Amino acid sequence: MQTTDLRNTVHTLLQSIAPEVDPAALDATAPLRDQIDLDSMDYLNFIVGMHEKLKVEIPESDYRKLVSLDDIVNYLRERTPA
Repeated sequence: MQTTDLRNTVHTLLQSIAPEVDPAALDATAPLRDQIDLDSMDYLNFIVGMHEKLKVEIPESDYRKLVSLDDIVNYLRERTPA
């Protein structure tokens, strides 16, 4: 999957959890949870949504790798078919 498509999918999933978020206003390199008010349940729902939508296994041990939007997109790109 193309990086742009992954980023759009991540933005859509993020907005389904936090509809008030404007993805264009987010800094892709800054910690996501510092930029928006996602509690741990919202963040878990976001990760589960990525797993369900993209069919990517995301073990709990990898959650700490998913800090910024760029981290998330790069992680998913490495694990999704081309």
